[in-house]
Amino acid sequence: MITFLSAVVLLIVGYAVYSKIVERVFGINDKKLTPAYENPDGLDYVPMSWWKGSLIQLLNIAGLGPIFGAVLGALYGPIAFIWIVIGCIFAGAVHDYFSGMLSLKHNGAQYPALVGKYLGRPMQAGINLISILLMILVAAAFTAGPAQLIAELTPLSFIVAIVLIFSYFLLAALLPVNKIIGRVYPVFGGILIFMAVSIAVALLFTDQSIPNITTANLHPENLPVWPLLMVTISCGAISGFHSTQSPIIARTIKKQSDGRKVFYGAMIAEGIIALIWAAAGMTFFGNTEGLQQALNAGGPAGVVNEISITLLGTLGGILAVLGVIILPITTGDTAIRSSRMMLIDLIKKGFSMADSKVIISAATIAVTVPAFLLSTIDYTFLWRYVGWTNQLVATVMLWTGAMYLLYNQKAHWVCGIPAVFMTAVVCTYVFYAPEGFSLSYPLSIVIGGILTLLIIIWYVKKIVSQNKKTASMNKAA
Repeated sequence: MITFLSAVVLLIVGYAVYSKIVERVFGINDKKLTPAYENPDGLDYVPMSWWKGSLIQLLNIAGLGPIFGAVLGALYGPIAFIWIVIGCIFAGAVHDYFSGMLSLKHNGAQYPALVGKYLGRPMQAGINLISILLMILVAAAFTAGPAQLIAELTPLSFIVAIVLIFSYFLLAALLPVNKIIGRVYPVFGGILIFMAVSIAVALLFTDQSIPNITTANLHPENLPVWPLLMVTISCGAISGFHSTQSPIIARTIKKQSDGRKVFYGAMIAEGIIALIWAAAGMTFFGNTEGLQQALNAGGPAGVVNEISITLLGTLGGILAVLGVIILPITTGDTAIRSSRMMLIDLIKKGFSMADSKVIISAATIAVTVPAFLLSTIDYTFLWRYVGWTNQLVATVMLWTGAMYLLYNQKAHWVCGIPAVFMTAVVCTYVFYAPEGFSLSYPLSIVIGGILTLLIIIWYVKKIVSQNKKTASMNKAA
């Protein structure tokens, strides 16, 4: 229990201290108008208060991610606490802050456009495709579960439930951000927080003791911690999906200093939620073997339902149903919205402003249809491909932040160090994982290490080149 409580405190201290360092490194100016005031369009560029933006951001980036991922990550034991704390403070929250603030700095630009500006056009072309694909996969994967539960609890069939959910997706993606998302998301964000806090309080008063720190791998199937844990627990530590969501809120922020509370703060809140559910997974079933059996029987949704009902009674059952239905849907709708925004950025140059409504509608339908079709197949198959794609996007965003800082003669290591770490994660994972090349573990580590070394060499060359350029400019001045 001491480890769990210490981890929560460390996340709070991380926000109080490190977020200010990150903000200072980035550099803010509250005198400069934000995109919400410079380009108000009544659709995406709409000023909103920081507290409302924070709750919407939390729900956008969270959904069931910090619940399901943390429960699966709990199979590794208390080492999951270490990854959540370190990953959240030094990688995930930094990633979210820079993805949001760089978007704000560049007029609400989407993630691929930021990649293009700081990593080059070829990288932007590839990341455009990967990002939109990730959004479609997320929308599809986060829809099947709620639709199945709706079919079990109501007379509606699975297909009818899917159709209703995607009808809502279309509305949420097409209507102004303050009409549906701005009104109901703060409420759902409050439900997410209340659910997590209630579980945490209940855990503190159970007979079972939350396990304390150990670096031992307790996974029942003896799966390696590196790099699987870093992909299993993404939301709550670091998730590339967040970089696609942050521009939605970047277009609504009233002043630059709100960015620390909205982007860094929402990620810390998600980290705390992940800690709570990881602790619940480790504790409730006695040990990781018990958790594995529960997962085999009912999956993550069944585990969440059993924990909630047992610890919180009827209220827990209601919260569990709300969580398993509403939270993934609120992730899916913003995934469709952000993919719509990315697609518009790709095609809008050939159209006039008079065609804007047609473009918006066509782009929304273009990304909704494939997500709808994919949602009807096995979502566990989809989820296998979401994990690595998600962390690849996160890695590229960290390198984007590192290049921004380097080009502006700032402390680029703030993004550079976590970027190197995540590069090693994705390079090793893709060769070892079954959805990748399924190579042996030692060989995957060697190949991943070599690729990471090559990226480090590229990074060092960039630093040397930029330092020479800066020295030359200073000498000329």
